[in-house]
Amino acid sequence: MIRAIGFCLLALPAMAQEVPRFVEETASAGLTHSYTGGWEHMVGGGVAVFDCNGDDKPEVFMAGGTGPAGFWRNDSATGGALTLTPIDAGLGLTAVTGAYPIDIDSDGITDLAILRVGEDVLMRGLGDCRFTRANEEWGFDGGDAWSTAFAAIWEAGLAFPTLAFGTYIDRTQEAFPWGNCTDNSLHRPDGRRYGAAIPLTPSFCTLSLLFTDWNASGSKSLRVSNDREYYKGGQEQMWHLPSGEPPRLYTEAEGWKRLRIWGMGIASTDLDADGYPEFFLTSMADHKLQTLVAPAPGTLPDYTDVAWAKGVTAHRPFMGDDPRPSTGWHAQFADVNNDARADLFVAKGNVWEMPDFAAADPNNLLLQGPDGVFVEAADRAGVASTLTARGAAVVDLNADGALDLLVVNRNAPAQVWRNVGPVGNWLRVALSQPGANPAGVGAWVEVRVGDHLQRHEVTVGGGHAGGIWGALHFGLGAANAAELRVIWPDGSVSDWQTAPANQAVTIRP
Repeated sequence: MIRAIGFCLLALPAMAQEVPRFVEETASAGLTHSYTGGWEHMVGGGVAVFDCNGDDKPEVFMAGGTGPAGFWRNDSATGGALTLTPIDAGLGLTAVTGAYPIDIDSDGITDLAILRVGEDVLMRGLGDCRFTRANEEWGFDGGDAWSTAFAAIWEAGLAFPTLAFGTYIDRTQEAFPWGNCTDNSLHRPDGRRYGAAIPLTPSFCTLSLLFTDWNASGSKSLRVSNDREYYKGGQEQMWHLPSGEPPRLYTEAEGWKRLRIWGMGIASTDLDADGYPEFFLTSMADHKLQTLVAPAPGTLPDYTDVAWAKGVTAHRPFMGDDPRPSTGWHAQFADVNNDARADLFVAKGNVWEMPDFAAADPNNLLLQGPDGVFVEAADRAGVASTLTARGAAVVDLNADGALDLLVVNRNAPAQVWRNVGPVGNWLRVALSQPGANPAGVGAWVEVRVGDHLQRHEVTVGGGHAGGIWGALHFGLGAANAAELRVIWPDGSVSDWQTAPANQAVTIRP
């Protein structure tokens, strides 16, 4: 629990839709890196962000492709300019496509699941930003595929998390890759080691995975986003995960609609606070914002697309004179102006000189208004780069409560921008529970100001080839305090508690 603070809660104060200003500090921050490579690195290029030295300022790990991956200690001054110092953390692997931070052994020290063209590697955190290979110690078979997606969840009663790895094309079929997708795999633990990989067949060249409680049932399902460019006869997928039983696909008889897109990334949040998350799916031109047709307990997975109505189609470049469709990769919901409404960042970039798609393809920063409709602001905010983006992270790098932006570009320099405002008040919420899964992966965190409610699910996965590990960020607008509670992974619900604005808090059962 947290200590209750004696603040009076009022209805959410009115706040204009501010467009925050971002200042690029790539050079001054010391970030020098590119995600390089040809065919085997046309996808991937993720970034993992997590605090590994306990100073509440997250470090940065970036995939390198044909070059070595990069790791930077975050030496930024609180509220000041960004400073990223390259250090040797034992993570200089090559052929890395992405990485996700997670505490696999629940020792309070962040580990890394590293995706590669070749063997995937689990790196155990040793503390103070040092890591060591743990495949053998944890019985993990890293395989020899072209890995491009990852997600994790703690199933009830298990000491280690269940890991899902998504793979892409059979790279021995470079001359004719179409239809040659390799199997995704599920790795369930047996005690504190992993058993044999469980193939998720059929698989259709996956580029994003996410465990989510999509129907508020208390059970997680695995969403899968697939690239239709290379599969034959496939579609988007969702898997049941019955405890102790083999996974099985949702079927059309269960309400699952056939959907075929060039699936690149998944972003999720509960936009309307109705208890059921929405899903933004990046693609080539045909981006989707999915919401349940009839959200209710026991509902079927019957989704409808509201991207056009909500202003998040992002299907063409919003500036410049290139009329061809856009290509989206990493997407993330995040409140960049702290007005208590989730905004949406989308990293954009042509796959590889594909002539039917835009070459100059600026990233999107879509700000959500009070009516729930999003408006493009990347150009006004200063983040409309037209380099060939892949992975990204919207995260507070200098601990000032304003979310900054990192973007990994393919065969071009990575970029970092500092958010210099204006922004509203904020709250940063971390979870801590005893035993396995101390960070509460799978929980829902709810923050309320007056009758305005925000809900975020604690997940590991989604995006494109990378993610963030740490506290959840909530904007509060002009409010000076908020109420918050947690729906824990076991279904227990904490009492509403009060916290002041502009603070980092930790909630315990």
